[in-house]
Amino acid sequence: MSLNDFKVYTKTYDYMSWLFPITMGFPKSQRFVLAQRIENTVLSMLELIIEGNASREKVPCIHGALTKLEILQVLIRFAKDQRFLNLRTYEISSKQLAEIGRLLGGWLRKAMQDERDPGT
Repeated sequence: MSLNDFKVYTKTYDYMSWLFPITMGFPKSQRFVLAQRIENTVLSMLELIIEGNASREKVPCIHGALTKLEILQVLIRFAKDQRFLNLRTYEISSKQLAEIGRLLGGWLRKAMQDERDPGT
């Protein structure tokens, strides 16, 4: 499947494109700490999605992406609690991450089904 036709990839890429300019606005003291950690986590999640799409054994990559998603949610919440993100930005981020989580969950269910029934 082409990555551009893969909804979880496009949603994650779009989220990353939206998020990076926001993390650039973090205080200088956090730019190379929390902001960089957030950026690296979303990049890692996107890499796992790409790897999973290309792999025959998708489940480990999807689990990894889901773990990165959970870490990202915590980091984003912490950024909001530290007032590096305003409430509106946090809400937008949370909605986007929830949608990515639903897509990853659906992909995981399908991948697990495909592993159980390889002929389908």
